[in-house]
Amino acid sequence: MFGLVLKVKVCSPVAIRMKDAVFQAVHSEIDRSPENSEEIEALSNMDDYDKTCLESALVGVCNIVQQEWGGAIPCQVVLVTDGCLGIGRGSLRHSLATQNQRSESNRFPLPFPFPSKLYVMCMANLEELQSTDSLECLERLIDLNNGEGQIFTIDGPLCLKNCGHLTADVQVFPRPEPFVIDEEIDPIPKVINTDLEIVGFIDIADISSPPVLSRHLVLPIALNKEGDEVGTGITDDNEDENSANQIAGKIPNFCVLLHGSLKVEGMVAIVQLGPEWHGMLYSQADSKKKSNLMMSLFEPGPEPLPWLGKMAQLGPISDAKENPYGEDDNKSPFPLQPKNKRSYAQNVTVWIKPSGLQTDVQKILRNARKLPEKTQTFYKELNRLRKAALAFGFLDLLKGVADMLERECTLLPDTAHPDAAFQLTHAAQQLKLASTGTSEYAAYDHNITPLHTDFSGSSTERL
Repeated sequence: MFGLVLKVKVCSPVAIRMKDAVFQAVHSEIDRSPENSEEIEALSNMDDYDKTCLESALVGVCNIVQQEWGGAIPCQVVLVTDGCLGIGRGSLRHSLATQNQRSESNRFPLPFPFPSKLYVMCMANLEELQSTDSLECLERLIDLNNGEGQIFTIDGPLCLKNCGHLTADVQVFPRPEPFVIDEEIDPIPKVINTDLEIVGFIDIADISSPPVLSRHLVLPIALNKEGDEVGTGITDDNEDENSANQIAGKIPNFCVLLHGSLKVEGMVAIVQLGPEWHGMLYSQADSKKKSNLMMSLFEPGPEPLPWLGKMAQLGPISDAKENPYGEDDNKSPFPLQPKNKRSYAQNVTVWIKPSGLQTDVQKILRNARKLPEKTQTFYKELNRLRKAALAFGFLDLLKGVADMLERECTLLPDTAHPDAAFQLTHAAQQLKLASTGTSEYAAYDHNITPLHTDFSGSSTERL
């Protein structure tokens, strides 16, 4: 049975949360905040009980309001229910049927003995309430409260979502081309199925950036203005277009649900394109505020991504004896990624244009003039340029930068820190050794480290 929550909103900084139990209400007070965060948390933490008894909860509202604020404080009572009125003795039907047969000491709690408005929030749509007498009984509650209040229902039907049976018509752009496997004796072009079935989900970090045959934009197919045929949704005039957009916005779409879920959870969906042919659906951002649902096609075969193993042998985490990702989500069941990031995962040095090389050299010289404060940044940029020069075989660049650093050393002002001259001389010597291309200092993995000096005190002590 759906839980029941009654809340009272008064002109004081305190609100009351009411929960209906077996023939008696459970009351608890919570502090109100301007954002109503406490009320929202109370609704999330409510418990389920054996039986719905609205009358007991309404009696609890009367008692708490009168004890705390008396009978002159205006209150707003919010009743949250699924429309189920209970069964048998204690149900709302029974309470309303016997209200005229009661004594004064056991009267029905409505109308409240204080100024109030009763708002009924039904977690059901109007059609569901009208199919039974629930709506009529709830309307009688408003009438008994001197007509002060209102009933709110959900716009649209409530449904149970089952991921295994959700479907949506989509359009893939550009159209996937047939794929021919060269290893086969009589190659037959493989074409993806018209029904794409999601077989599982996997974390983005585990699938990394896999090799793919092609990438495609996945678009949900909209209904036309009649709502019975598949089309582009183009209308004749602006009025019809606005009406069609409003209708389309109220129609649930699995494609939108999947896109939002993958984006929030940071996962990709593994989709089966055909026999022993898989791909992945994922969210890709094309700007800060906009993202699209994309589909990438793997190469056909039982094991398109070697580090994942065979696709047919992958299963849910619940089948494992223990969580393969660890309790703190600090490990992976798949082979770990290498420590060194690939070139597409970090900023690489590009000297296609002269301006790129000039910018890197000027950055080193700017940091050289700010030594020793910029020592770490100076050596970081120096090593980046050194590695790029060795990779390109640009050894003359190392000698040229070494000459520039020696010149900067001679141009240091008298007020410069003595450590600056030592560091510049040391860096220039290391670059000259690397420019020979034969010494151990010319190794690609070798890094130039700052020269250790005795200038470890404060600037005043050093001077």
